[in-house]
Amino acid sequence: MDLQQLIEFDQKLLLKLNGSDSVFWDHFMMAVTETVTWIPLFVALIYVLVKNTSWRDMLLIVIMIALCITVADQFASSFCKPYFERFRPTNDPLLMYQVDVVDNYRCGRYGFISSHAANHFSIFVFISLLIRKRALTFTLFLNAVLCSYSRIYLGVHYPGDILAGMLWGLFTGAVVYWLYVRLYRRICEQRSFISSQYTSTGYLVTDVQLLLSAFYLTLFFAAVYSCYL
Repeated sequence: MDLQQLIEFDQKLLLKLNGSDSVFWDHFMMAVTETVTWIPLFVALIYVLVKNTSWRDMLLIVIMIALCITVADQFASSFCKPYFERFRPTNDPLLMYQVDVVDNYRCGRYGFISSHAANHFSIFVFISLLIRKRALTFTLFLNAVLCSYSRIYLGVHYPGDILAGMLWGLFTGAVVYWLYVRLYRRICEQRSFISSQYTSTGYLVTDVQLLLSAFYLTLFFAAVYSCYL
């Protein structure tokens, strides 16, 4: 399969996955794609870090999370998009009138690779490796997939944009976590926990459950808000 065939397949797949006839799903996906929607989850994460780590470790983790987002986002937005100049579906002259658009939401001109996918998957990998709880790993993965799919649903990214962003995010998150471990061993006190009350990296299981609650409650309120609209 040559490049042109891949592009055509990507376009056909987009048209199958993009949009719906449901006003509820239109509003729900708009809520999911907005960064502000996930502020409660971010606040819960900060609370867990403050409660379970020393100030040095917390500062290092916050810096690493910022690094994840910066590297993932800037490579996608400042390098890939202007370099590849691949139109977003909503702005592609060959496809823009076939794409379902919600509330005239079209974003910028170019979309390869997806910053949303890169950001969410980099955070997914870093936090999953940091806390190491299976339920949290699944939940963060679900969050990354849902936010990434919302971009296809809204027509602002092709599936190929999402896949490339996802791979870059996974790589970025893993590399930043490796850097975190190297720095942690140098400047922070080593911790080892063997208890059902803690994860293997020293986070209270009850606090992990708080993060899970924050995620699922956010989805619930997004659904209620979408019904109300």
